[in-house]
Parts: sequence; structure tokens; C-alpha cells
Amino acid sequence: HQGHVLDLFACAVDQVGVAELRVAVERTGGFVVLGESFGHSEFKESLKRVFRGEYGIGAASNAKFEISCSKEIKIQGVLGPCASLEKRGPNCSETVVGQGNTSGWKICSLDKSTSLTIFFDIVKKDSSEGIGQATSSQFYLQFLTHYQHKSGCMRLRVTTLSRRSVAGPGVTQELITGFDQEAAAVTMARLASFKMEIEAEIDPIRWLDMSLIRFCSKFGDYEKHSGASFSLSPQLSRFPQFMFHLSRSQFMQVFNCSPDETAFFRMMLNRENVANSILMIQPSLVSYAINSAPEPAPLDAASVAADRVLLLDSYFTIVVFHGATVAQCRKSGYQDMLDHKAFSQLLQAPRDAAHAVIKGRFPVPRLVICDQHGSQARFLVAKLNPSTTYNSDAPLIPCGDRIVTDDICYDVFLDHLQRLAVQQS
Repeated sequence: HQGHVLDLFACAVDQVGVAELRVAVERTGGFVVLGESFGHSEFKESLKRVFRGEYGIGAASNAKFEISCSKEIKIQGVLGPCASLEKRGPNCSETVVGQGNTSGWKICSLDKSTSLTIFFDIVKKDSSEGIGQATSSQFYLQFLTHYQHKSGCMRLRVTTLSRRSVAGPGVTQELITGFDQEAAAVTMARLASFKMEIEAEIDPIRWLDMSLIRFCSKFGDYEKHSGASFSLSPQLSRFPQFMFHLSRSQFMQVFNCSPDETAFFRMMLNRENVANSILMIQPSLVSYAINSAPEPAPLDAASVAADRVLLLDSYFTIVVFHGATVAQCRKSGYQDMLDHKAFSQLLQAPRDAAHAVIKGRFPVPRLVICDQHGSQARFLVAKLNPSTTYNSDAPLIPCGDRIVTDDICYDVFLDHLQRLAVQQS
């Protein structure tokens, strides 16, 4: 509570103790830069940026974050880079998530992308009136952040919100209208990661699946026991896709990660804003072709093409992936020939885009430039939906690639989800 911040710079292929230091770093609002070697460019550039004042030293500090709310709302707790001030009051819920039993927290260091996940309870009314009828009530939330600006002066930022809670039959559409798919996906990711740390027996994939089945059963449109009739409104349609990629992400699948790496990934997930966090869950993919503008591509094996360059942004890693034909032409030196200027531009455009992303991100992500069927291609392939695998019966489409995996594809996942959702009604 003295305002001290612990930042950690660690480099080693083996364990260095990041997992053990996580609580101290996270509670003080510090950050972690984790690399394989102190000589790597990503580590050195991250260190330089700290002392330029752009990150860490130039951030706001010594903040207190408090929540005031209506009596209908109780605070369960907070997940994120903060420490409890143990300010217990009547607005604290008996159910605790993260740092609970308080309405105030200390944030020793914060920057423009720092975010917290706050969990609330809506108090159920004991009145028997209106049973079986739709009900609604107005409530308010007020967030107070008192912090020291980098100029040295103290500032107070107050945000007051008024919201309406609804319950009972016939209110589904109103709930759907106010649903934020990306924020919900990030919240589920943070909550699942938290549960994995405190509940030894939890099966996180099963927990995510059951939560998604209940969600789809409640908010989907379908005829009972007819999976083919199932559909979700546009405000909800991307949520199952986020959950599919979350279940395959480094937050849930920790087998190939050291405890230090897992701790680092989860610390970054808990502190970054929704836009950055959703990239960690479901990376963005952009396709480049000769004489055409870059265009977003589905995160699918079908997006791989021999004559294209793909740019993958998974937040921690930026991948520039050359298709087989592009790689062969590059090795033949076509980019250096005056009459192949378009090919030279095809190679340069994704690299420029990658460097633009790297320039605005901290810690500096790893840049991987690879070729189709090369060893480094795994950084891209591991993130793709395996719509075609080595044991697929369907013929390979011209613009696609087979992935060597036993994981199910999104279409199979969605088919099972629809079938189970309509059975739960």
C-alpha cells in the first residue's frame, strides 16, 4: 500500500521464478517482460521503451480505485493488477471472485491500456409480487479513480453509469441488445484462468463448454430437439467462435508451456484492454496478394494459399507467412528484379504492417517470418481452425492446407453445441 511497483525482466529457456513472483508483480500493478535471451531484439527494445518514459516510468501511479453502487448491486470482486484496500461495506457480496470483500483497491501503476474485470451480484427481491412477470429496476454504478499523473499532480476521475436490470419471461431480446460479445469472451477467459489457479480439480474445457451450452440454450432461436433449426442473433453469433479459440489457447492448454510462460500470459490477459485481450484469444489474420489490397481472412486452414502472404497477430507473436509459391519466388530473387516490382511490394507490405503493430505494443511481441511447410510455420498453423486435417475425408480445396492434428474443427464443435443446446431447453 506504499505505492511501490515491482516490474520484472526475465530471460531464460528454463524456469526463473516468474510464476512464484506473479502475485507480487500483479498486486503492485507491475509488468513482466519474458524472453529466451537477454540478447533478443524483443527484450532489448522493451527495456529501451521503459526508460524512454513511454511505458512504466511515464505511467500514472499511486492510484486508488473505488466503487459505489445502488443497494440492489453487490460487488463480488476484481480480477486485474491491483491490491485490496480491505474496505468492506454493505455493498460487498458474500460470493467472492478474485480480490473481494472490499469496495476499494490500490493500483500502484497504470497506463492507457490497464483494465480490471469487476464482478457484481444483482440482489434478488424477496417480494412474491410479479412472479411469472417481467420485472425491471434502475440502478447506478460509480467508479472513482484517484491517481498521480506523470506531471506530479493528483487527479480524480469519476465515471457514473445508470443501468437497468431485467428479469422474468419476455426479456431475452432486451438482454441480447445490450450484450458485448468481445467483453464477454475476455471476461470468460479471465474467469476460467482464475478458476484453474484456485480449483485443483476443475476441468476448464468442460466448464467453458457447459457455460456455452447454457448460454446458447437460453438465448438461441430453435425448435426443441432440432439442432438444424438453431441460430443466434448477430449480437451473439461470434461468441461461440471466441469460446472455441479460447479452449485451444495458451490460457487453457498449458501442456506445452512452462509455469513461467503460463503466468506471463495470464498476467497480460488480466491487465490489457478488451481489444488486445481478444487478440490473445482469437488472433487476427490478414491476407496479401499481388495487385490487390490487404483483406481480413478467416482464421482457418482454408486461408492458406501458395500465392499469398498471411499476417497473423496473436498479440504475443506477429507472424509473416509466405505461401509455397511466394517463398520459392523470393528464394529465386524475384523481388530484386526491376520488372517484378509488384512482387517486391507483396513481400514488403506485410512486414511494414507488422512493424507498425510492434511499434505500438508493449512488451514488444516476437516477429516470426516463415514459409509454408517450414519449421517456423507452426506459429501460424497452431492458431488456425483445422477445417482440413491429415485424416479428413473431404478433398483438399485449392486454397487450403491440411493440418496435422486430432483437434476437432469449428464446424464439428458448432454442430455438437447446437445439438446439446436444443436438448437442454
